[in-house]
Amino acid sequence: MPNFFKQVADYAKETRQAAKFIGQGLSVTFDHMKRRPVTVQYPYEKLVPSERYRGRIHFEFDKCISCEVCVRVCPINLPVVDWEFDKESKKKKLSHYSIDFGVCIFCGNCVEYCPTNCLSMTEEYELASYDRHDLNYDSVALGRLPYKVTDDPMVTPLRELAYLPKGVMNPHGLPAGSRRAGQRPEEIRAEMEAESAATKSTDSEEEAQ
Repeated sequence: MPNFFKQVADYAKETRQAAKFIGQGLSVTFDHMKRRPVTVQYPYEKLVPSERYRGRIHFEFDKCISCEVCVRVCPINLPVVDWEFDKESKKKKLSHYSIDFGVCIFCGNCVEYCPTNCLSMTEEYELASYDRHDLNYDSVALGRLPYKVTDDPMVTPLRELAYLPKGVMNPHGLPAGSRRAGQRPEEIRAEMEAESAATKSTDSEEEAQ
């Protein structure tokens, strides 16, 4: 008999846990249902990444001392560092450095622990390629200057989203009646009609004179 009550108690406990997990999942679902849609006219419009965005890694060949700290702190031992020992200067001489972005998880450990700051994270995120071997960047490709969205004259950088109120970037927790940035269609129409009426009155005055 005590074994029966224990089974019932365990079943009730598992039921409460299952109901709790289902409620947590539904809360996330309902939260996303209240979000407004996001529409960015890519590639003609691009969002400006945050200051601490982890994009393509930039490498400065002259600063590297071939200490291989980046290899030791990398979770997958990704950077490939080839060096030769210079007997005259009794120092390591870097000959090749490469990172395969097809495998990189962009954790930023190599950048954080580099003693000479020869590695840095950029805001460049467009790394798509038809061949995975093209994602293996050597020291020349890594040394390319970082790409900035704000420097491209063919792209409109978006620091705020048009479907949200001015200065707001988080779509969560907005009041139901919050207005989006810019003017509503009826306001634009009213301005156009006012301008048209002003133009007609000006033309009529000129004709009367």
